[in-house]
Amino acid sequence: MAHLLRFASALLTASVFAADLPSPALIVLNKSDATLAIVDPATGKTTGLIPAGESPHEVVVSADGKTAFVTNYGSRTPGSSLSVIDLVAQKERRFDVSPMARPHGIAISNGKIWFTAEGSKLIGRYDPATHKLDAVLGTGQNGTHMVELSKDGNEIYTANIASGSISIFSNPPAWNQTVVPVGKGPEGFDLTADGGQLWAGNSQDGSVSVIDLKTKKVIATIDVGTKRSNRLKLTLDGKLALISDLSGNELVVLDTASRKVTKRLAIGKTPEGILMDPNGTRAFIALAGENAIAILDLKTLTVSGRLATGGGPDGMAWVK
Repeated sequence: MAHLLRFASALLTASVFAADLPSPALIVLNKSDATLAIVDPATGKTTGLIPAGESPHEVVVSADGKTAFVTNYGSRTPGSSLSVIDLVAQKERRFDVSPMARPHGIAISNGKIWFTAEGSKLIGRYDPATHKLDAVLGTGQNGTHMVELSKDGNEIYTANIASGSISIFSNPPAWNQTVVPVGKGPEGFDLTADGGQLWAGNSQDGSVSVIDLKTKKVIATIDVGTKRSNRLKLTLDGKLALISDLSGNELVVLDTASRKVTKRLAIGKTPEGILMDPNGTRAFIALAGENAIAILDLKTLTVSGRLATGGGPDGMAWVK
């Protein structure tokens, strides 16, 4: 009887979530549930819920919007895999990256997937076309956490939490590394639209470091008074930097021109991931402590809505 009940439950879940992929669609990783949620931002409804690896942290989506790539960080046991998820068929397959440990940050460039292995001081590159790992770079830095690439793919940037540094790799395929010391515990960061600067939120000293990417030097350090900065994202117009304060339960709004904090919002419990709406009018903030996503109106800087997506939401992406 128990087996029949589980089977019936599985069929019901499949029927509930069997739907066309919304356009646009909000992709949310639920760390506690080990799932990827497909959310229709127009209705707030979850139209798909797909298994991922243990404690999935960050996600990117292919240019055609059909495939999501997820880093499975692991919980007590370090993770060592990527989830490759067909968003249309709502199916996952797993890519083993061991002995690389704790895959976390992820970025897509020229169709290939770059990811950090925080537990191994490494960056890896996965080729979806061949389903193989085709590049590995060592950072020599502790806690290599987040990763981004320049628009042309010729520079790679990582935040190295425990070493208090940002790595800049340039000149492919040699990939020469420049290590830039910043504040304590750099974690979330973003690039300005023109690619000229990198803004990093330092999780352990309440500051933001601004790096000139031409000179590869810190040109400003801003005290924003956070207890533990988790993510930093620039609005599409570049006028504001949004910082999630995981321990302070706040969203800090920083004016990029004056480099001053203009607002602090009691956004909710344990704010983590931040994602900008492609039209530039809203920001989505993952509240891991409330199993919800807060929607921020960027014109009024007020919360205009909330979405329930699953347990411990964090990393997000768009299908446009």
